[in-house]
Amino acid sequence: MAYLENRLKHVPTGLRKVLYINWPLVVLVTAVSLVGILMLYSIAGGDFDVWARRQAQVFVAGMVLMFIVAFVPIWVWRSMAGAAYIVSFALLIFVEFMGRIGMGAQRWIELGPINLQPSEMMKFALVMLLAAYYDWLDLKKVSRPFWVLVPVLLTVAPTVLVLMQPNLGTSVMLLAAGATVMFVGGVSLWYFGAVIAVVAGAVASVFLSRGTPWQLLHDYQYRRIDTFLDPSADPLGAGYNIIQAKIALGSGGWSGKGFMQGTQSRLNFLPEKQTDFIFTTLAEEFGFVGAFSLLAIYALIIGFCLYAALQNKDRFSSLLIIGVAANFFFYIAVNLSMVMGMAPVVGVPLPLLSYGGSAMLVILVGFGLVQSAYVHRPR
Repeated sequence: MAYLENRLKHVPTGLRKVLYINWPLVVLVTAVSLVGILMLYSIAGGDFDVWARRQAQVFVAGMVLMFIVAFVPIWVWRSMAGAAYIVSFALLIFVEFMGRIGMGAQRWIELGPINLQPSEMMKFALVMLLAAYYDWLDLKKVSRPFWVLVPVLLTVAPTVLVLMQPNLGTSVMLLAAGATVMFVGGVSLWYFGAVIAVVAGAVASVFLSRGTPWQLLHDYQYRRIDTFLDPSADPLGAGYNIIQAKIALGSGGWSGKGFMQGTQSRLNFLPEKQTDFIFTTLAEEFGFVGAFSLLAIYALIIGFCLYAALQNKDRFSSLLIIGVAANFFFYIAVNLSMVMGMAPVVGVPLPLLSYGGSAMLVILVGFGLVQSAYVHRPR
């Protein structure tokens, strides 16, 4: 490896950056995205124009953005972390007053043909800022109360705004991503123990507040919890999605029913089949083998990110890569838990598979940050 890098020193800078790109990561990300486009084609009954075409266009645009971000030196992104956070936070405030309402939630900003979801941007802006914060902060101060309070406030402030939209799934992901960077940054485990105790108390308060004047969640969110606990209690209403998702998952068997042969999606038994529940369609058509293969690719993507973080000698870069990988993992974990009935339905897409422009673009830009840290790592 050292011999190869010494030889690359004589290659022009632009070409050298191309050669330094983590190409296995690019291939894996592309593979998942192509599977997503293939599934959208199948769900639409063989019509490429319904969802697959737009998803393919967003993927191409996202890959271009990923390479642009990758070729910009990582120190530039470090210097822009504060600005990215401020812009994302301002857009979250804007959404509260001028956002587009869809499916009972106010989460989007209309920009011509594009519906921008600022909460998706905040997931990575928060990681960038916290990584820059812990890169700047003296290691001796990491666990002192004041210096712990700062990242807590930076995490909680956007979380509250996202929760008001309402968007419980993204709120949980923001908290989880912030906690991950704080943990890797070196914050004492005692703080996390205290947070776990507070969360346990908060969960109890959520259930105790139901039906009172100080009810903490919306009624539809309580219904999602009820559905999670007992989907059969309302099989044609709130429990319908989870019941149909489980049927689709189980009916795929070992090798699936075959491409474009999934009855649950083709006969429209499964709502939101192109977004939140796309994994169930894949499992129905390609079975356990197809579902496991997808999860294996996801695991490899996260593994490459963690390896890049461990190999990087720059603290900001390592924290940033781990934060991006954590975000990606939480996308997967929350979505799969949701569609398998292990968690309430909270509307989190499956990364690079589910139909949607904002999530895919932001995720690919996130991988661009990973590539930037990898390409410009100290050698």
